[in-house]
Amino acid sequence: MKDKKTEIRFFTIVQWKQEEDYLRRNHQNGWKFTGVTFFGYHFERCEPEDVIYQLDYNPDGIAHKEEYIRLFQDCGWEYLQDFVGYSYFRKPASQMRGEEEIFCDDESRLEMMKRIFHGRMTPLLFIFALIILPNIFRQIISGTFGMHGETIIFLILFVLYLVIFIIFGYQFYQYKHSLKE
Repeated sequence: MKDKKTEIRFFTIVQWKQEEDYLRRNHQNGWKFTGVTFFGYHFERCEPEDVIYQLDYNPDGIAHKEEYIRLFQDCGWEYLQDFVGYSYFRKPASQMRGEEEIFCDDESRLEMMKRIFHGRMTPLLFIFALIILPNIFRQIISGTFGMHGETIIFLILFVLYLVIFIIFGYQFYQYKHSLKE
């Protein structure tokens, strides 16, 4: 039987809770999370155990990494790794005191979502506004807007970016309203 496995999964920016649940289910099924890369989630076989996984998106925390990690370790969380702005932590459910979470209230969860927006979406907005839109407008104004390579590439990028913005905006809207309920 294999002792290691890699699974390719994709979670959007606002699906960190689903990612936490995914890691917890794997641990409950005897697969301990060892890391994530652009090539997938890596696990190694272990005794099945209920382990809580938590993610935090805090680039400022990464800038002061020792203090940031120590803060969580003092509360019993094991630091695992950082990946694309997220820090991964885990703690056995048996050591939890009630519904213990890294984020203790809706306000701090919403603040994390805002950090994610600024960290991930702002660069995309700049690329969209400074590269994609000007190139499409340039082609329209110059009369070269047609079905040649450059136009097709920028149209694909335009549609892709719009889809990303719409999905994130909708998920952020849903999440924000779920906190109010």
